[in-house]
Amino acid sequence: MGIKERQERDRESVRRAILDAARDLFVVEGYQNVSIRKIAERIEYSPAAIYSYFPSKDDIFFALAEEGFRILSDSEQIGDLDGAGTVDPLDRIRTIFWRLYEFSRDHPEHFALMFVERTVPRITREYERFTFVREMKNRIVGHIQRCIDAKSLPSDVNPLIACRLLTMGLLGVAVMRLSDRLGPGENADDLARDVINVVIAGLRAGVSLQSTAAACAEEEKAQLELSQQQIVTHQGVAR
Repeated sequence: MGIKERQERDRESVRRAILDAARDLFVVEGYQNVSIRKIAERIEYSPAAIYSYFPSKDDIFFALAEEGFRILSDSEQIGDLDGAGTVDPLDRIRTIFWRLYEFSRDHPEHFALMFVERTVPRITREYERFTFVREMKNRIVGHIQRCIDAKSLPSDVNPLIACRLLTMGLLGVAVMRLSDRLGPGENADDLARDVINVVIAGLRAGVSLQSTAAACAEEEKAQLELSQQQIVTHQGVAR
């Protein structure tokens, strides 16, 4: 191994140590209560050394969030359309959302930072960096639309709302499991499966929904506008 390769390996090792220490501290102590100095103390480095890897604490979080979303995105190629025609459309939906729950179970610290911790910065601040997250969501919505096209779901089901209902239901189970709030004898895996099946059954039965597509669209529009404003601001600073 040459000197350059060894230096790159050592630098990646330190970067990994920073991320692991920060992740643990963010989850245990809360994002707002953790400083760069505290992270440095955990790995026995100076704060200045940390800044040579990450310009700010927010940048450390964004690196962890990107890592988590890529794990989620790559888990069995979640939402991938390849081969979808050979699987029952509704079973495909069940599998996709089950993987979301599995992610919360297999990567609890990433999940807590991405979906539970309230003081972390919003990923919309890094709009381009997280383009792949929006693409993943679009693929999942596309699968739900396939269910509608195949008449497995009623034609008046809005795929955006269906995606949101399934996501919110599973996040609820995952958070209850993560916070150890389940009752004696309750099985989180069974609850997660029940949530998926009950939501799908409700959609198939044509249950009247109070959620509206407009609400989903407004949220996405607001996030896009915020990101565009930030891009303009950054361009102005660059000039």
